[in-house]
Amino acid sequence: MYGLQDWAAVQRVYKQTHSKRETAKVLGISRNTVKKLLELTDEPAYSRTIYPSCLDEYKEFIIQWRCKPYEFNGTRIFRELKKKGYTGSIGPVYRFLQRVDEDVGLISSKATVRIETPPGDQAQFDWSEYSMVVGNRERKVYCFAMILAASRKKAVCFSLKVDAAAIYEAIQELFDDLGGVTLELLIDNPKALVIENHPKSEDEIRYNPQALMMARHLGTELNACPCYWPRKKGKIESPFHYLEEQFVKGNTFATMEELNRRGKAFVNGWCDEVHGTTKRIPNQHYLLEEKSSLLPLPKTHYRIRNLQQRIISPDSYISIDGNKYSVPVKYVGKTLWFRITYGFRIEIYDRKKNRLLTWEASARKHDVQTDPDHYEEIATPVSTSIPQIRRDFTSRFSNGQRYLEAAGRKFDQPTHHARKIMLLGDLYDDPMLDRFIGYSIELDKMDITSFKEILRQYNAGTLSLPECDPQGTVESARGMDGHDDAPSLTRDCSYYEANVMAEVSG
Repeated sequence: MYGLQDWAAVQRVYKQTHSKRETAKVLGISRNTVKKLLELTDEPAYSRTIYPSCLDEYKEFIIQWRCKPYEFNGTRIFRELKKKGYTGSIGPVYRFLQRVDEDVGLISSKATVRIETPPGDQAQFDWSEYSMVVGNRERKVYCFAMILAASRKKAVCFSLKVDAAAIYEAIQELFDDLGGVTLELLIDNPKALVIENHPKSEDEIRYNPQALMMARHLGTELNACPCYWPRKKGKIESPFHYLEEQFVKGNTFATMEELNRRGKAFVNGWCDEVHGTTKRIPNQHYLLEEKSSLLPLPKTHYRIRNLQQRIISPDSYISIDGNKYSVPVKYVGKTLWFRITYGFRIEIYDRKKNRLLTWEASARKHDVQTDPDHYEEIATPVSTSIPQIRRDFTSRFSNGQRYLEAAGRKFDQPTHHARKIMLLGDLYDDPMLDRFIGYSIELDKMDITSFKEILRQYNAGTLSLPECDPQGTVESARGMDGHDDAPSLTRDCSYYEANVMAEVSG
């Protein structure tokens, strides 16, 4: 019984030799066998060979997925097999697929010739749509991706929109992430990029004028795939399923900015793994051979929409779509410009069109987003609230509580002096101030004027700071002459209480 493999081999060799004798000689079989196989009018039915391996129970699936209407490639078949429980490696799958392809003798209508491009020549761009949980709700998110055809280094960004502005912005951002621009950008045929592309026509491809202007701004040239033939840019088509399986599924994100940050980090880590086709690490391949071949990035991004302007409110907010977002206080009363990209990212610019900061657009209405750092120039460095002063003073200084208790026996407002001491934090670090606080308690010179005089004498070299004992208290307080300058406390709590009672009774 002759199998499909025997029949296919005879057919193939005979077409080349046109001789039964030569065919028999090449294949190492008899001329009678060659004759019988050539006389067969129908292809023998495919019969699978039984191999004692973990792949055996999955071979029928492999044959099914390899043939029409599926025509899956090896990587996709391997992924589907893993879903069905296959625990082996991808090697046996590819070896079996080779036998299937040889036996069946088919050339898929989807078959393409793999073309390897020189470094710096080509990047491929496309996007895919995912359903993702962002901000505790499910949202439709678009993933823009770009891959350098030579090194296979990839970059991604995520958007809530897929309009022309988002597409142009994504192309530029991804080139930024890749560190340069290629001579050619291979694209699909969305209206934002291509107006007409008839594969059977002799006419030139009609590109969107805005897309051409963006390409000139970048220094690249657009090259649209033939319509209905996205496999020409297969290098960029294949990563989307991997992203979905390995990154999108099972993950949630607090914000779109977090999604972009984690997505970019994931793809960069992916580029540190050996590529299945090139057998090289994309990041290394890129650094060694492709980065130097890229064109320099333009200093600015091409925009199809004018920036909008707003006058900053007295409380340092910019109002956008009914919501308020803080900006640094130095811009109060001034005009700033802004734009919204990807449907969520608010970019704010100064009068010279330099980008100052970004905000993520709020999904709520009448929302107020505040960054405390924007008010640092006018922020009170030390609280004026008495309870907060006490909390801050005792938390910052180990002698803080002891100071407040001792000062409370002398002054009506010990927190007044404590706050003034904390304001000295611009000149002295907290450990140094803490030692002076302990020193001032021993000297009974806790008012801010006397405290500053101690600091002045110390800085002038006329006063030495005493050492602390193991419990953190000052052992002695002596001037440069060696005499004891530390008087005893003259007022206790009873004095303070008596004065308060006298004021109340009076």
